[in-house]
This record gives sequence, structure tokens and C-alpha cells, in this order.
Amino acid sequence: MTHFLDALDTLARRTPDAVALRWFGGRDGARVREEVTFGDLAERVERTASGLRTLGMTPGDRVLFSIRPRPEGVVLCLAVLRAGGAVVFVDPGSTPELFAARIAAARPRWAATESLLYAVSSGALRRVARSRGLLLPDYGRLPVRHLYAGPWLPGVPRGARRVARLGRTTPAPEARPDGGSDLDAVALVVFTSGTTSDPKAVVHTARTLGGMLGLFAQVGDLRPGQRAHTDQMFLGLPALLAGGTWEIPARAPKDAPEAFARGVAGADSSFLVPADVTALLDVLEGRSTGTAAVGPAVLAVGAAPVTVALLERARRVLPGTRWLAVYGATEILPAAVTDADEKIAAAGSGDLVGRPLDGIGVRIDTTVVDAAGEGDAVGDSGAVGDGDAVGELVLTGPSLMAGYLSDVDSGRPPATEHRTGDLAYRDARGRIVLVGRNRDMIIRGTVNIYPGLFEPRLRELPGVADAVLVGVPVPDGDERVVLVVVAEDAPAGAEGPGVRTDTALTRAVTARLGDVLDHGALPDLVVEVARVPLAGRSRKPDRRLLVNWVSSLAGTVRA
Repeated sequence: MTHFLDALDTLARRTPDAVALRWFGGRDGARVREEVTFGDLAERVERTASGLRTLGMTPGDRVLFSIRPRPEGVVLCLAVLRAGGAVVFVDPGSTPELFAARIAAARPRWAATESLLYAVSSGALRRVARSRGLLLPDYGRLPVRHLYAGPWLPGVPRGARRVARLGRTTPAPEARPDGGSDLDAVALVVFTSGTTSDPKAVVHTARTLGGMLGLFAQVGDLRPGQRAHTDQMFLGLPALLAGGTWEIPARAPKDAPEAFARGVAGADSSFLVPADVTALLDVLEGRSTGTAAVGPAVLAVGAAPVTVALLERARRVLPGTRWLAVYGATEILPAAVTDADEKIAAAGSGDLVGRPLDGIGVRIDTTVVDAAGEGDAVGDSGAVGDGDAVGELVLTGPSLMAGYLSDVDSGRPPATEHRTGDLAYRDARGRIVLVGRNRDMIIRGTVNIYPGLFEPRLRELPGVADAVLVGVPVPDGDERVVLVVVAEDAPAGAEGPGVRTDTALTRAVTARLGDVLDHGALPDLVVEVARVPLAGRSRKPDRRLLVNWVSSLAGTVRA
């Protein structure tokens, strides 16, 4: 097996003048700000990789990466991999303690950061960010070698090297060193959850990343000459390596949906998370042109549950687009796919996520039973078909992670499968149908939130006797995070839920949340109840009932 980046070298030889990257800019997001051909991209990657080696980067070095998708960031990301390094993604919005714990676990030697992030995480702008609830780490003080993208700004540490200059001033090597050829070396580290004592990160190698890119090529049926309009690297990069053009919008779809709607019209493919699909559809439905809206030929939706309601609306607004729902996890992505017609037709049988992609292995572990009996019911009928066994969905395949960071760094054997935590069965056609979860994870946007990691801290806040985080579904498949608290002086034996907002306790708790929660886990709403209902033999919080209690306040749907 060759390194997936070797495909870029092949494309640079075969079609050097074809456009590999197209980045949009301008106030309306419609102006083409930069185009990079395959020949230029391959050369810039090699020159930048050579520059990194000259600066002292060695195989195995880890790079804390905080640069948005744009040509400069794409070049650097690929150059780090070509130099044998590993890209590390850490959410800067986590609490300072958790950010520090993640940095300690990842042990990066380098930080690649946008100059704007250096600026807002230090000096006067840091105080402004804090006043708006964004507690950023001081990137400039991290004890690493620094690389920055964009123009120099106050806060960029002394001695930091500008990324763009690496590719311009360093000649490409006549012969490529062997440092980036180890397919089983760490290539990507993504922190997904964890506590300060046990940060949790997924590790991928060049081999598993290559498997991931190959699977995504199946999803979009990617071919040479096609346009993929997306800010998501795991669709943009496969499209590029298939010989197509990766079009990068000026801003994230959720931040500039009108500009994204213009850019994606007529493209061959795109990828969005459900919340971004809602923003796109809102814009298209709000137009008063009287003409039919135009979207991409194929639009894949994933990284969070994709609901039938969202796909029905999407199909109505953009009937000429083929809508796909993609299922997977950071640990193994993608795993299965279905189209809107198929998913809508199967709505009464559970949550159809589709057929496994070629190369994905599926196992249903029927020994796993949810304590509350959640796996015993499917849809309205309360039963699955004859012989359809419900259990935890377990996956294997070419994109399976190498393991979690703590396991990889301690020398444990590579992962052989991923237990998803989803309860599922396979129907008579071999498709995967989800019926619930065996865990309490909440998914908001692209962030996985594990309530059990944060609830102990929340229960230690003054005046709080109990605290539970729940995810309340919204029609587009996203979830709103609601923190439910019980006061220490709540009367015993309360009968009704007594759900209230804007109490002295909810205001006091809200004021302290930034000190105890990751930025990505901050709740959308804090409510006070008289008691937390319990369920099951283990008498755990009845999260489903809590969701129904607070749904009307959160403006969402019932569980």
C-alpha cells in the first residue's frame, strides 16, 4: 500500500494545470480569492515539508493545528504529514485545565496557528474575548516551536515562522526523505472527550487516513474534473485526490449561509452537518425569486444524526439534489450511507443508516442490553422483524483508528474494532438500522458531549444537589444541550417536575459554567426541577423523561 499523498504526485504529473483548490473570499463570498493547480500544490507541499525539516521537524513530531481550511492551511497540513509529522486537533474553547491536560497528553513539539488566534488569546484582545465568555489559552506561551498563517499580528510569538514563506524560500528536495513513508506511524490525533485526568483522543495513521479517504470516495462517487464545494477536509481532500477541484467557501456555512448557497449551486458534491443544512434551507426558502433553487448534484449530510424530517424538507427545497445520510464516528469514518428516499421509506422501522460501505465489517453484539430496556423497542411497532437481533453495533474496516492516544503511546496493540454505543439490527437487506443508544452521549453540531464527564463537577457547584445534562432533539437532527439542576433546599417528596427557568439557582449556576465546562459543552438552557426522575434497576437518572419535561422550554421535539 502506498501513501495516500502519492496520488497528489501522480495528478501533478498527469494534469499539472488543472485546478486542485479554489478558495472564495470577498464580502459576499463570491469572489475567487486564490486558485492552486495540481502542479503548484504538489510543489508547495514538497517545499513546505522540506522547510519544516530544515527547521528541525523530525518524523513523529506532533503539531498542534489551529488553522481553518484554506490553501495555506491545506498545504501545511499535507506538508506535516509528508515530513512524517502528526497533526493534532485540540478545541481551544475547552476549559484551561482540560486544554492543558490535552496538551500534556499529546506532547506537541510544534504549534501551527492563525495569527488572529495568537492575537485574541493574548493582551487586550484576550480580555475582550474573556468578557464575551470565550476563555482561550495563550497560544504564544506554549513551550513549542511556532508556525503562523496569515499576516503578522501582535501576539505572534518572537521566532515564529510564517507558513507561506516556507513554501516560497525552501527548494523542493531532489529526492524525498523516507521520514513520511511509515504508514503505521501516528498521523492524526483528534481529542473527542475526556477529563483532566484522562483526556480521550482518537489516533489515525497514514494507513487508516488512506482508508478513510477511499471510503469517502465511495460516498460521493468522486471522479476527475468534479467540483466539491465544502469546508470539510474529509470530503474536500478525497475529491481533490480523485482529480477534482476542492472549492473552499470563504466562511463556514453556518456563519455565511447565503454565500455558501451561491457557491454550492451547480457543484458536483458537498458535505454538511445537519445544523448547516438547516441554515442553507432557511436561506433558500427565504428567497423570493420565484425560480426553483439550485444545489449540488450530491449533498452528503453527517457528523450528527440525520433525521427523516430534515431530509423531507431538503428534498422539497432542493429536489434536483441527491441527498445522502452518512453514518460513522471519529474512530471509524465513514461506515454506512443511505439516500433520502430510502431513509424516508424506512422511517417506521427505526433509524436507517444504510448499507455498510465496501470494506466495512459489521457485528451486532446481542450480549449488550440497555438497563432501561431501550433496545427492546423499535419505532411504533415495538418489535423488529423475525430474526432481527438487536445489540450494540460493532464496526471494523480500513478507516478504523489505530487506537486511543493513551493506548497508542503506552504501546498497546492496535484497535481491532470499534464499539459504537449504538443499539442496532440488520434488516433482511443487510442494512443497518439504529434503535437507540447504549450510552448517554449528546451530539451538538460536530461535538460529542459525554454528560458523565461533567456532571460530577456540576454537582459540586454551590447550592446544587443534583445536576444532569440531557440532549433534546431538534427536527434537523441536531441536539440542544439542557442542564437540569436540583436545589439543595428542594422539598423532599415532590410529585410533579416543577420545571422552572430564570431562578436564583439557574442564574448562579449559569454564571459559573465557564469555570467547569468545556466551551463545546456549555448548555443552551439551564432549568431547575424539583427532583430528578430515576429509572431502571440501577436507579439511574431517567434522561428520556427529563427530555420530555424540558422540550417545550427548549423549543424542540419530544423524545
